[in-house]
Amino acid sequence: MQEEKIITELKQQDVTSISDAMDSLGIPCAAYGIQPIQRNIPFCGRAFTVHYVPCGMKKGTVGDFLDDVKPGQVVVIDNAGRTDCTVWGDIMTNVANTNNISATVINGVCRDIPGILNTNYPVYSKGYYMVTGKERVQVDTINKPVSVGSVQVRPNDIIIGDDTGVVVIPSEEAEKILEIAKGIQRKEQEIIQLVKNGSTLKEARAKMGYFHLQSKQK
Repeated sequence: MQEEKIITELKQQDVTSISDAMDSLGIPCAAYGIQPIQRNIPFCGRAFTVHYVPCGMKKGTVGDFLDDVKPGQVVVIDNAGRTDCTVWGDIMTNVANTNNISATVINGVCRDIPGILNTNYPVYSKGYYMVTGKERVQVDTINKPVSVGSVQVRPNDIIIGDDTGVVVIPSEEAEKILEIAKGIQRKEQEIIQLVKNGSTLKEARAKMGYFHLQSKQK
């Protein structure tokens, strides 16, 4: 399947169905603790990864990498889960939004929440805090594997998020995961319809094999 078509079809899935599909394949995917700053802005795109480390004697940069992110990509920042200093704010949000970047996902916190909420740009993080990361942390590597919510993210992996959270899809498994997720979502909608038509929940779940949808495939 073409790359653009995979992204388009994944955008139509929710992260819950994708998480269940990946459970069935035994692939860790859920970015624990990463939540949306504002609601109702789902996203899907390829990862552009950034790794931060504490500053040493010589101070480094914090946000200049943004000029290298391509439209449609998702900025994935690993700040080691730190909640005492930020690596994203309203200036970067507005630049990313102007440059048609898909979203930002942070293993850490952001700031300037009023400014972020004034845009339609999705930011997902562990929370928010006002203290700047300048002269506290600096960019260490770009487009190398990073960690977000205890899940590894590699450059070009597919990142998808909605109001429930964020999942990470290994690029080489995307097509298989998509097909399983579509099947799960279809069966869950059929359960809802069966109940609306008079079935009990127990009967509907049994008919659709609900309790085995997430079971690991042999």
